[in-house]
Amino acid sequence: MKAVGYFEPLPIDQEASLVDIELPIPPLRPFDLLVRVQAVSVNPVDTKLRRGAKPAAGEPRILGFDAAGLVEAVGPHVTRFKPGDRVFYAGAIDRPGTNAELHAVDERIAGRAPATLDDAEAAALPLTAITAWELLFDRLRVGRGGGQGQTLLVLGGAGGVGSILVQLARRLTSLRVIATASREETRQWCLEMGAHDVIDHSRPLRRQIEELGLAYVDKVASLTETDRHFAALVDITAPQGQIALIDDPQSLDATLLKRKSISLHWELMFTRTLFGTPDLAEQGRLLDEVAQLVDRGELRTTAGQSFGSINAKNLRQAHAWIESGQARGKCVLAGFV
Repeated sequence: MKAVGYFEPLPIDQEASLVDIELPIPPLRPFDLLVRVQAVSVNPVDTKLRRGAKPAAGEPRILGFDAAGLVEAVGPHVTRFKPGDRVFYAGAIDRPGTNAELHAVDERIAGRAPATLDDAEAAALPLTAITAWELLFDRLRVGRGGGQGQTLLVLGGAGGVGSILVQLARRLTSLRVIATASREETRQWCLEMGAHDVIDHSRPLRRQIEELGLAYVDKVASLTETDRHFAALVDITAPQGQIALIDDPQSLDATLLKRKSISLHWELMFTRTLFGTPDLAEQGRLLDEVAQLVDRGELRTTAGQSFGSINAKNLRQAHAWIESGQARGKCVLAGFV
């Protein structure tokens, strides 16, 4: 089968950073689906792994997490899906990725793809939707319909996770949603996603929050450059408030949180699959609900830029776009050519 991978970490401007290869069809574990991949999207984690994760000697590493496709075969313990079903999912970080014609994934972390979206639009959703959902409802512990009288600041509101988080918070909670964006086009994107207000993270945050008539925000979702903004975020977070993050700051001074009794939360959507947690199937259930929300018109796909068919050349272009820092929403690719 066709696949795209790499044999050594390289800058994306080098042709060998991602190459077209042929691989055998993956074997199935008891709970696995064998999925014929129709579309994928690229996430910052793909570029991070490509730059720094060295594959086993002589073996390619296949990246890719988000996918939409059709079930071709199922393992002996599968109960939720059958061949021919259309699914979408975000995969697992400790298994081969979705940049392959055929991909094996545990049925418990897959959902039924939204009927109203095409494959590329569906593939843009899973990783960011799971991350945003878990951050909002599991880490920050906002109840469905809850958050009355409280504010949520989304730092990096126009990115993949931010675009979904703003929608979820606006439509499924009563929070006042404040997103950050530094360019006019990303500001408009955040407003389209449902943000009540948008401020500029390249300018001092304290003054902008006060201009909105607020002394503090209650909850913060820091999705990018947390180390750069951490002191300012602590400053504008309310006493006994919460800060959740998804990125990888080189260091954080947690003592800044003590005076206000602010709690710090990390969200990694791969935790359930890495540790085989008892609630592993929550990710599949979550994706089923996301699909229903999409089909009811309550959530929209965040697919932004299409890079054509799935091959090494186009994936290199997609990785370069992610690394440029100019991404808005998600970049997608569809079909193997």
